[in-house]
Amino acid sequence: MSKRKIKHRNTNAAFIRTKYHIQRYVFNCLFSIKVLIKWLAIGTGTGIIVGGISTVFSYLLLYANQFRSTHPAIILALPVSGLIIVFLYHFFKDTDDTGTNMVITSIHSSTDIPFKMAPLIFTTTILTHLCGGSAGREGAAIQLGGSIANKLGKWIHLSENDQHLIIMCGMSAGFSALFGTPLASAIFSLEVISVGIMHYSALVPCVTASLIAHFIAQFFKVPPETFAVSGVPAITAVSFFKVVIFAAFIAGISILFCMMLHNAEHLYKKFFKNPYVRIFTAGCMIVLLAAILRTDFYLGSGMGIIEHLFETGKTAPYTFILKMIFTALTLGAGFKGGEIVPSFCIGAAFGCAVAPLLGLPSSLITACGMVGLFCGVTNCPLTSLLISFELFGFEGMPYYLTTIAVSYMLSGYYGLYHSQKIMYSKLETHFVNKSTH
Repeated sequence: MSKRKIKHRNTNAAFIRTKYHIQRYVFNCLFSIKVLIKWLAIGTGTGIIVGGISTVFSYLLLYANQFRSTHPAIILALPVSGLIIVFLYHFFKDTDDTGTNMVITSIHSSTDIPFKMAPLIFTTTILTHLCGGSAGREGAAIQLGGSIANKLGKWIHLSENDQHLIIMCGMSAGFSALFGTPLASAIFSLEVISVGIMHYSALVPCVTASLIAHFIAQFFKVPPETFAVSGVPAITAVSFFKVVIFAAFIAGISILFCMMLHNAEHLYKKFFKNPYVRIFTAGCMIVLLAAILRTDFYLGSGMGIIEHLFETGKTAPYTFILKMIFTALTLGAGFKGGEIVPSFCIGAAFGCAVAPLLGLPSSLITACGMVGLFCGVTNCPLTSLLISFELFGFEGMPYYLTTIAVSYMLSGYYGLYHSQKIMYSKLETHFVNKSTH
């Protein structure tokens, strides 16, 4: 074969290869654009629906808490409200409800989230807040968003894998609308499912749903949560060491809080087999404890306590302990809500109490306590860091980052959600794949 023919054949082969790669590149681009459009649409729809419902939920919770503050005697109805909550779950045949754990499990597997979870958690959380139960709201928003998104995915006939993604969309949208932190909300649902493995395939849909839900909440003037942190000093070797010690204590408190929540539930079930007796007794205990302390300071989510801490810079050294007790008594018995805002409150109260001992600004250490404890109980360091920026600004970043990192490492394999998986060791670079305690 002549050199000219060999050269011609090589040229044709190169042209065919180039043409193939171009066609493949164009096909991949078109496919990626198709998927992008699909998830932008789904994320937008999920954000609108979940954001709208969460906005209504937010205003009703706000009204319930305002009503309780102006009519403090309504706490006496807490035991009866507990009976109503148990009746509602029995009436709708949802006695095996595991709350946020069910939402997380549905993403790990093909487990379905019953749509009745949405109206049930919506109604019972408002009832718990109205009568003074110590519970949060973001956990309820995650359940609300996950349940609604799961139903939406069924309606539009998504595949099993896509069904997992839309549930994560709903979680992000619900969290974002209620707390006003779209950046952290988008990442939270990616990070909380399997610690150590980020579900980046859900990034576009979760970001879209989170932002849309946030815009809707802003449009209807749902007040976002922000707190002023002032007088942040430049970090030094001494202040760094102080924050490391503080974060180690925060990690210990996060473990204690998780143990109290889980053990309270086990003890209630051990001594009070009947759920009606269990929740009625718990309601009476909470009312009695509030009467003994002569204050309603520890009732509700704890957001009022956090605002008080940032305004005054002072608190009793036992505030964080009492908030843990009230929350464990409430959630362990079956009252509904969430654990996230109480965890913020507990961390903030501890930080405010020890700030004078550290010789650092009260607002700074209060903020560090909030995000440090949140990280310890959720095992979500990236979300914790983003929340710190959205709630407090960027100025205290070295302090927030240090607190979060140390709290994450030292909080062990404990967490609020039993269905959460920790994929990689917190201490070494090896695979562990274990559920939280």
